[in-house]
Amino acid sequence: MLVESIVPTKRFIPKTMFAITKTGLLFMLLLAVTFAGTHAGTQADTQYTEHTDRVVEDLQKDALSSDLAWDILASLTSEVGPRMGGTEADARAVTWAVEKMHALGFDHVWTEAVTFPRWVRRSESAEVVFPGQQRLVITALGGSPATDGPVEAEVVQYEGLEALKAASEQDVRGKIVFLSSRMPKSQTGQGYGETVGIRSSGPFVAAGKGASALLIRSVGTDSDRLPHTGAISASVPGERVPSAALSNPDADNLMIMLSGNRPVRVRMNLDVGFDGDAVSQNVIGEFTGSGRTGKRILIGAHLDSWDLGTGAIDDGAGVALVMAAARLVSALPGRPMNDIRVVLYANEEQGIFGGREYAERYGADLANHLVGAESDLGADRIYRFKTRVGPEAAPVIKRLAWHLARLGIEDASDQVAGGGADVGQMGKLGMPVIDLNQDATRYFDLHHTANDTLDKVDPEQLRQNLAAWVTLAWLTADSRDAFGPLPPAP
Repeated sequence: MLVESIVPTKRFIPKTMFAITKTGLLFMLLLAVTFAGTHAGTQADTQYTEHTDRVVEDLQKDALSSDLAWDILASLTSEVGPRMGGTEADARAVTWAVEKMHALGFDHVWTEAVTFPRWVRRSESAEVVFPGQQRLVITALGGSPATDGPVEAEVVQYEGLEALKAASEQDVRGKIVFLSSRMPKSQTGQGYGETVGIRSSGPFVAAGKGASALLIRSVGTDSDRLPHTGAISASVPGERVPSAALSNPDADNLMIMLSGNRPVRVRMNLDVGFDGDAVSQNVIGEFTGSGRTGKRILIGAHLDSWDLGTGAIDDGAGVALVMAAARLVSALPGRPMNDIRVVLYANEEQGIFGGREYAERYGADLANHLVGAESDLGADRIYRFKTRVGPEAAPVIKRLAWHLARLGIEDASDQVAGGGADVGQMGKLGMPVIDLNQDATRYFDLHHTANDTLDKVDPEQLRQNLAAWVTLAWLTADSRDAFGPLPPAP
């Protein structure tokens, strides 16, 4: 509002009122100066917001035309390939990550040791021996003990874990248990959580009932004759039986055999097992913020993979995305106020070892971890985001939603985020977290299989992911709004 719009011009002022009006004019000018100062502050805030918006829009444009994430991912999958925790390739992956972070210009790069039991896969096979000989396509589950030579027994089928729990020991003892429940396909991937218990807990339940071995239908949504591996729970105490996953077509075939009137016998031979302890590393890189606040946002992915494919979607894509996002944001002429820390976690697959180690080490520094996010659901389009933040963060979350909407990402910030397997370990302590949810419709077709290779990654969808990640990284790292603190997550 201008002064001239509220003060009459001189030609409308009667002479008899001039003295009063002069006093009034002085008063109005004082008000105008005060208002102008207040308005200037508002303008400065507006200019800051407009600047932020321009930065984010430019970052999104750059990300949508960038091959940086693809190049990082191609480098990891071709130069290292499969990198199961505790293997020689796992060590090469650590070296690769340190060198790549230095090449990308991270200000600080370091490693922190993570120790875990080493599990080794040497060979695996299974076949139906009665009523007719047929090869079964299997893969041993991570953490399975060996069969110590071939084990042959009659197969007994249960639909899922609860049915096995309800079975009598008499019906199970000495048999090979087959758990046949199939994971449903969905965009959210929620069927994984509903089904994965047959893999993580099934070996313990089968052992408790005296089974000689366990076969499960692969926890996956494909119809390829490729089995899905994955870990038996590393936190459940007790004995476990030798355990393997069948490909979905083999599981279907076995069910048809079992529907007949004759018993089905299977022979399994798993040369696998634990072999001492291994040491790997969490690889950490940090870009220092312009404010030198000592506070940081945490973005992460796990560096290890299973040994069947090259780990492109699980979790090479996540590794590439968080590294590329940090690089693009920090390469700007003006960096965000707070630091951006990237953590590539060790051996998530066999027990979240890197995430747990990081939380144990940095739990006392929780106040300096402003907010965290993890990429670990492949490389298909991000379609929504969720949050677990304090009410003070409402302004930045609102702006995040506005910018992500341009990328076709739905605002589900009223739904509670979990933070992911690794980053979520800090979330459990009370660190605020944000989830960028990818479309999981085809993720579990490939998950933990030999089909997890670079050709399954769509470069255009990877760029959309990167655009979302630079948006999240810039807005959170440059935010003056508090995200927490929060109480520990349940």
